[in-house]
Amino acid sequence: MTPPETLGRTVSAGSHDPEITALRCLMTASEAYPALERAFLAARTEISASFLVFDLDTKLRTPEALGIGSTWFDLIADTLRRGVRLRLVLSDFDPVARPDMHSGSWRSLRQCLAAAEIAGPKARLEVKAALHPAQTGLLPRLLLWPFIQARLSQMARTLNAMPAADRQAILRDQHAMARRLVGFGPNGALRPNWAVLHRLYPGTHHQKLAVFDRKQLYIGGLDLNERRFDDLAHARPSAQTWHDVQLLVEGPVAESAARHLDSFLTTVSSRERPQRAKEAPKSAFLTTLSRRRRGNIAHIGPKTISSTLYQRHVSAIARSKGLIYLETQYFRHAPLARALARHARLNPDLGLILMLPGAPEELVFEDRRGLDTRLGEWHQARCLRLVQRAFGPRLFIGAAAQPKAGAATDPFGRDQLSGAPLIYIHAKLSIFDQREAIVSSANLNGRSFRWDTEAGLHVTDRAHVTDIRQRAMAHWLPEGADPAFFAQATAVSRWRGLALSNAARPPEARQGFVLPYDLRAAEAFGVPVPFIPAEMV
Repeated sequence: MTPPETLGRTVSAGSHDPEITALRCLMTASEAYPALERAFLAARTEISASFLVFDLDTKLRTPEALGIGSTWFDLIADTLRRGVRLRLVLSDFDPVARPDMHSGSWRSLRQCLAAAEIAGPKARLEVKAALHPAQTGLLPRLLLWPFIQARLSQMARTLNAMPAADRQAILRDQHAMARRLVGFGPNGALRPNWAVLHRLYPGTHHQKLAVFDRKQLYIGGLDLNERRFDDLAHARPSAQTWHDVQLLVEGPVAESAARHLDSFLTTVSSRERPQRAKEAPKSAFLTTLSRRRRGNIAHIGPKTISSTLYQRHVSAIARSKGLIYLETQYFRHAPLARALARHARLNPDLGLILMLPGAPEELVFEDRRGLDTRLGEWHQARCLRLVQRAFGPRLFIGAAAQPKAGAATDPFGRDQLSGAPLIYIHAKLSIFDQREAIVSSANLNGRSFRWDTEAGLHVTDRAHVTDIRQRAMAHWLPEGADPAFFAQATAVSRWRGLALSNAARPPEARQGFVLPYDLRAAEAFGVPVPFIPAEMV
């Protein structure tokens, strides 16, 4: 693993990337959260941000921030008190599909408003819990009506079992339930509103970025809450591990990100006929954007209007000659898998290292075993088999586990690899040879490439790419790993050999974190679900 003195250092650019003049690679929240705190403290005029999760109960970590208070609530209040303008878009969620996330978004919004009250008359806050406007079409809603009503009935039973005061406290942060659950009887018990064909909102604003004074950009796959806090040792309980990658950059690309934050809500909400966006070939700032379909009858999801994140992945694959290195939470997009397979057949020297979580978080840590989870596993296993056939021995599919033994808690044993607790990989990182990298909020799945709002950076300066690549790959390897683990011609075989060696050893005797991914377990759990688009998962 990388020596402590080099962690998260700022690297200046050469002449290859005029949009990014300085870059700092931040691995895990132990590096990213302090950097974000200091960026808030240093902001002078304005901060514009958008996050999937932004919990103001998150603890502060830096001495500078702890001088103000103990949580992000205190930091936000101080930022507003200093007269810095804060514009924050929180992602809202379909209240039937994700009631917990819906509730959390509105709680965060209330926290922000309370911080502004405390900050006093100087506070300049614009905060919005934004639900992606795309709606599922009429026919799918009719087909899903019995399942939606069953889900609402279960919610109503859960709420009705609570004391009235507790029920009202929960509904305060689940305001959209007011249209879906209605009161009846003298005690105000709840039941589903049977007379309404409820709207379904399949898209999400999944991006995680902040721009400071339109000069500095914080971007990647990491949200803000205590669940996502982890460090490079990953020594927490397995269900609390969280590996992520974030960038803190300076340069003209920050202005591009600021303009995106200025306009994306208007763009995705427009009722004009969508025009499919073309890739801007020179832009380092990448997005996925989608809009509500006009007169939607049969479609489940939105219409894609920008897919530069996917387009840039495909074009980078086509330029690759030696080694592609990927870290992703999900690998489920068949078009991307086919692009990799097609290029592998044309380039017999191309290798691929793919690092995935050993199992989905929703399966092993949230105990969600429904058809959506099983469909996701089916798509991932299908994509992995596709690249496996094309690359053959030039492919290594890996996962990570803690170097200690642990008792399995999942009945299928998916929360372990070779007798060791999982390290959960959430990073969204793609590196092509040693020439270019993409760091973003987008997983390698159809949802991220076609439906959700996503944002990322295409890094092309050799010094920046080398720094990101070295840190990302070294993180999973033993201290002082041989250069052959990084060389394009030998990396795949060396990683595979290390993973197999680790799997044969007791967990405490393993070197680094890397183990083979269990593709057969994913295949055994996954099931195809007819008529459900792959973008759902």
